[in-house]
Amino acid sequence: MLALCLLLLSVLFTACEAKPEDTSRQPEASVTEEPPSVTPEPTSAVPGNSQEAGPAVTEAAKIVSEPLIKADGRTVAERFGVPKGFTRLEPEEESFAYYLQNLPLKPEGTKVRYYDGRKKTRDVYLAVVDFSLGERDLQQCADGVIRLRAEYLYSKGRYDEIHFNFVSGFNAEFSKWADGRGISVNGNKVSWNSNRRNDGSYESFQRYLDIVYAYASTLSLEKELVEKPFSELAIGDVLIQGGSPGHCVIVVDLAVNEATGEKIFMLAQSYMPAQDIQILKGDSEGSPWVLAGEEGTLKTPEWTFQTSDLKTWK
Repeated sequence: MLALCLLLLSVLFTACEAKPEDTSRQPEASVTEEPPSVTPEPTSAVPGNSQEAGPAVTEAAKIVSEPLIKADGRTVAERFGVPKGFTRLEPEEESFAYYLQNLPLKPEGTKVRYYDGRKKTRDVYLAVVDFSLGERDLQQCADGVIRLRAEYLYSKGRYDEIHFNFVSGFNAEFSKWADGRGISVNGNKVSWNSNRRNDGSYESFQRYLDIVYAYASTLSLEKELVEKPFSELAIGDVLIQGGSPGHCVIVVDLAVNEATGEKIFMLAQSYMPAQDIQILKGDSEGSPWVLAGEEGTLKTPEWTFQTSDLKTWK
């Protein structure tokens, strides 16, 4: 009977990134400006494998718990201190790692909002990244990671490096979008058109991302990233399980104990339905830090990963 109940629950509740596995499941459309809507998911239960997850990390890591939150801090590095004996990594200012450490945060105590304005009530996060969200159910799991990478590249003027694959394999390049080309989707066929005017503005960049969110997922992002040993964990790396369901989180900060060589790291995510990007809790005591240990199972508040799920950008 228990097995039957679990089976029924798995049917009733889909998980993050339960998007189409190919564009043939999308309606025929020309998406030069507006992507299709993504059906909102229920929030009365935690989807996917997240019923196994929690704020404790087992086997792969253990938690570092100290009162480290500075309420007036405006960025990741300012808001969260490091435990005694650890030194925060100091990356080059132009790097992705530096960008993530200095992500702007909303004021202490701000709640994560869903795209429809509702507050996220699950106590799984410590801070909210100060980015716009929009009013459509688009910025879910992989999309939050894509957003961070794309925002960094855009801020540095590296437009040619902003490109993400749809699940169909189509490579959506922002440089072409900015040059006035739009994206047409007809069943499983995706192509460029010339239905737009040249526009590389930030507003146009956000419209481009909305289309990427609609047609990319953990399935496609996982294939774009490259495997990396957990022992080489670094800021900007991604823990990802592609699929429907699937999920991913990104490392946004890291510190090292020079005496022991131990690393502690901090994670951020978006989830479903579309919601603000958030800095995750590391434990039930309110620390953002997780101490990287031996390889194995790594539980985050809303998903269970394996350390072998670690990937990084090409």
